[in-house]
Amino acid sequence: MTDHDEGVSVLAKQGSITFVGNVANGVFGFAIVMLMTRFVSPSVYGLFVLATSVILFMQVFANLGLPLAIDYFVPQYLDDGENGKAKGVIVQVTGTVLVTSSLIAVALAVSASTIGEFFQEPSLGIALLLLSVTIPMLAIYNVLLTSYYSIKKLQYRVIMRDLVRPIVRFIVTAGLLLGGFGLLGLIGGYLVGLLVAITVGAVVFTYKAWQIVSAKVEFVAPGPLVRYSVPLAMTSVVYVLMGHVDYFLLGFYLDSDDVGIYRVGYMLGSALMIIFSSLAPVFKPLIAETRDDTALVQERFRVAARWIAGFTLPIAITLALGASSYLAVLYTPQYAEASAVVALLCAAFLFNVTFGGPDGTLLQGMGYARIVFVNTLVLFGANFVVSIVLIPIYGIEGAAIGSATALVLVGAMTLVELYYLDRVHPFTRDFGKIVFSGLPATIAGLPVVLFVNSDTLIVFVLPIVVLTVYCASLIATDAFTDNDAHMVAAFGPGVQKWLPAGLLNR
Repeated sequence: MTDHDEGVSVLAKQGSITFVGNVANGVFGFAIVMLMTRFVSPSVYGLFVLATSVILFMQVFANLGLPLAIDYFVPQYLDDGENGKAKGVIVQVTGTVLVTSSLIAVALAVSASTIGEFFQEPSLGIALLLLSVTIPMLAIYNVLLTSYYSIKKLQYRVIMRDLVRPIVRFIVTAGLLLGGFGLLGLIGGYLVGLLVAITVGAVVFTYKAWQIVSAKVEFVAPGPLVRYSVPLAMTSVVYVLMGHVDYFLLGFYLDSDDVGIYRVGYMLGSALMIIFSSLAPVFKPLIAETRDDTALVQERFRVAARWIAGFTLPIAITLALGASSYLAVLYTPQYAEASAVVALLCAAFLFNVTFGGPDGTLLQGMGYARIVFVNTLVLFGANFVVSIVLIPIYGIEGAAIGSATALVLVGAMTLVELYYLDRVHPFTRDFGKIVFSGLPATIAGLPVVLFVNSDTLIVFVLPIVVLTVYCASLIATDAFTDNDAHMVAAFGPGVQKWLPAGLLNR
């Protein structure tokens, strides 16, 4: 076997860990929403979505983007053996975001009723008042997450984010809803789940990252931290606003039940993020470590792009074709109204996550923070303009068109920028085989949707048909490469036998 980039193995090992975590988190996330949609009306669920959207938007101002500096600077200090400076970055970021997030929380609590009046939903003001305490909690939560990213030990992040938080939230929410607490039950589950996750995450990080925790702290110059973080802070503001502007505009123009229905459709469509979000946390540090080696950056980008596209494509095909059935079975038939939303977002997310991700992970890792900020401004601007024009005409479908337009536009911009700046691109013959294999899978899935009358049967049969034909097409076109072999080998020694014969000897 020839020499290969060890970063590919790291990407596979840590990516597989986060994938398992994302699956668990996704299962519990869907379960929580299924629970909510069965115990409360779409209007109550829509109020909760609006409230948490405001919280997440305000929280970005609270942390100033500083947690994003952790997984950029800490890996570099650790690679140089400077554990004290790595600890210094984490301590400085933590102290700063605690102060700023507390101030933002107080400001939100004071203005909660005014925000409720703006959306003509008095109950929204009460929800925001109760949820304002989560802003400093979310700041610490994000510090812990990026700290795990920085040491590339994502199994501990999985414990905190993907297991503890959703499990606790589900149990508490279920108990409160069964007790008849309605909107207060949704809020209570959110609060308790976050608090327990932070507690467990802090204990685990202290124990597992003792080489950092026990080091003598060496504070670093704040200038580089701020220069790197501020553009990303503004990027995060715009990106989070972009992610929630649909809910704000729907809440302003339409009713809260439309917000709830759209939220369910958006969540199902964004399920395509599972593969990208599994690789992104370790992908950014891997790029940051080798950002001056353009050839190596391109190799890692191409491997990541092929794997993201390869695993995401059959999910996109399945959800786009069977959107109505999945919405009706997983939630209730009234949510099938969002089927067009799911189909549009599946296509847009597939394109966007393959070429750098919606938050510009590759560009961040290469140090192009300002370009990421500009891209995010375009993302928000396109979404806002298209949505504000189309929502009054087409309702939730207008919001979906706005999001899809923005995602595709920025994905295309990212491709152009990467090629212009460093001549980096993902397009190869092997990448083309991955994309081509989706065509026969789509053709095979269409009869299932058109001729099977049972939504439940479609939910179970469609993914089997799509995945079977897709895998057969990959094998027929010899779409596997030696890097795929090394990636698979990182999952475990017994997995290699499933690859086509002779691949490992190329």
